Amino acid sequence: MSKDLYEILGVAKGATQDEIKKAYRKLAHQHHPDKQGGDEAKFKEINGAYQVLSDPERRQRYDQFGSQYEQAAGARGQGFSWEDFARAAGGAQGGQRVEYDFGDFGDIFGDIFGFGRRGGRGSRRSAGQDIQTTLTLTFREAVFGTEEVVELYKQVVCDHCQGNGAEPGAKIETCSTCGGRGQVEQVQQTILGAFRTAAVCSSCQGEGKKASKQCKQCGGDGRVRASEKIKVKIPAGIQEGESIRVSGKGEAGGRGAHPGDLYITMRVEPDPVFERKDDDILSTLEISFSQAALGDKVPVETLDGEVILKIPAGTQSGKVFRLGDKGVPHLRSRGRGDQLVTVQVVTPTKLSRKQKQLLEELAQGE
Repeated sequence: MSKDLYEILGVAKGATQDEIKKAYRKLAHQHHPDKQGGDEAKFKEINGAYQVLSDPERRQRYDQFGSQYEQAAGARGQGFSWEDFARAAGGAQGGQRVEYDFGDFGDIFGDIFGFGRRGGRGSRRSAGQDIQTTLTLTFREAVFGTEEVVELYKQVVCDHCQGNGAEPGAKIETCSTCGGRGQVEQVQQTILGAFRTAAVCSSCQGEGKKASKQCKQCGGDGRVRASEKIKVKIPAGIQEGESIRVSGKGEAGGRGAHPGDLYITMRVEPDPVFERKDDDILSTLEISFSQAALGDKVPVETLDGEVILKIPAGTQSGKVFRLGDKGVPHLRSRGRGDQLVTVQVVTPTKLSRKQKQLLEELAQGE
């Protein structure tokens, strides 16, 4: 009795086409005979299963008839043949070389043999690298936001050639190596036969054109290293360790390729008065024993200036008062956090004779 095709690919009978394709790609990579530890027999078996289950009609017949379908299909020439596949994929049969669109196989063979599907112009122009840097803010700058200028020494667009790599006035000509296609054809011999592939032209890096004279300042790369000052807006409410992305302000790309991005990580200096917990501000207020016992109205420092806080009679040390909307502006929404004021009742260390007498009388009364 032949092995179940779903079992070969390791998927359930009700698997979707995407699940079947994903399982096939994984197993084909794992068992390809050109890879260390590969298994040609297993690779053929996996491909045979995929040929049936990836075709809705053939899969339907297989689900209906099972192994009997495989035998009947093989007799009618509909079963999977490794030799047929090799011939279709460019196998040298009688010296004939065949071009083939691999479809789902293209990505797998591209990973193994180092080439991809044909068609489309490639390019070796290197995109710019991302840059990461840090910026130190004061406590209040992080709370209310600010605008800073960051100076970086990095790859920038060459101002002599404006990034195209050609000396000003030089002609931009069609590449003689690839004839303007940006690609050159190559033939690679594999276990499947001869494959004709297209590789990026090394002479023009895939652009299909070349300058008759390269820029003397950047050597044709289109970029040079220099300092650049970048103005950055820091949003209100940003926290220690958070980052912002400035699109297109990383390293310049080669010969007009897309630049990288700039990522700025924040460092926030501590404040002598306030602490921060998420979007709330924490502070401490010291009051005297008499203020705590009798109540009072006392000034409290906030980020927006001084306000008056009413202390009820009998307030205990450690009591927390909430000042609404006196905290940090929310970074991604409207509104602000609160300020949480913790009261500390200060016990006097030195008492006058009269104060001591009054406290003794209070203690006797208690």
